[in-house]
Amino acid sequence: MLYKNISLITIFLFLTNCTTATLDKNKPQSTMINAYTNKGFALVFSEELFKQKIVNKKIDDRSLTIFQKNLKTNTQVKITNILNNKSLIGVVGKNSKYPSFNNAVLSKRIAEELNLNINEPYIEIFEILENSIFKAGKAKTYDEEKYVAVKAPVNSISINDLSLINKEDKKDTSIKFSYSIKVADFYFNDTALMMLNRIKIESLIENPKIKKISDKKYRVYLGSFNNINSLQKSYNDISILKFENLEIIKND
Repeated sequence: MLYKNISLITIFLFLTNCTTATLDKNKPQSTMINAYTNKGFALVFSEELFKQKIVNKKIDDRSLTIFQKNLKTNTQVKITNILNNKSLIGVVGKNSKYPSFNNAVLSKRIAEELNLNINEPYIEIFEILENSIFKAGKAKTYDEEKYVAVKAPVNSISINDLSLINKEDKKDTSIKFSYSIKVADFYFNDTALMMLNRIKIESLIENPKIKKISDKKYRVYLGSFNNINSLQKSYNDISILKFENLEIIKND
């Protein structure tokens, strides 16, 4: 009887191990890697910016290259003009210095293709991960766009400062300029309150706020701001705390 029981246990363990091995073999291998994404105001490259040492490297007018300090060189990215939802695929160039307020430096070609309003150059940068199932198609799209960019002429785009208006893309003046700066999102209100106190103590910001997005999401933010000068000042003031991914959010 004892021998019979031992035999049954041995068979059970063998079958269990086989089943586990089969399940493990068939289980899809996935990694929890989040793509980098950021919403903010871009800077369009010009020779004047280079001469004034606002940007320390050049971008060719016809290039689909961008400067983006949070991403590695040759990273492919989707660049979207949030105001009109136009997008294209670009690639991150070599490391470059540019104002911390700007989330990227774009070529004139990209600004033109996206119909970017230089007075409100609000874009989203979205990283295309190496393991993305759409990467091959996106890479092909990038190559095609790059070919077109080389062949097509570039219209002159003046970008001496953000107060200039691109007449072709002039926005409806009835649409109000209103933005906030997202510092971070937290699961708990108490954690958000701790961040609020840190901002008040360690920076010049006096009125950070908390917004309840959901039962498990509390956002610490600054604003709202009704002009780009006040937005940029507060962004620069909060930047001294070196948060990982400050974002500029357009208010509804």
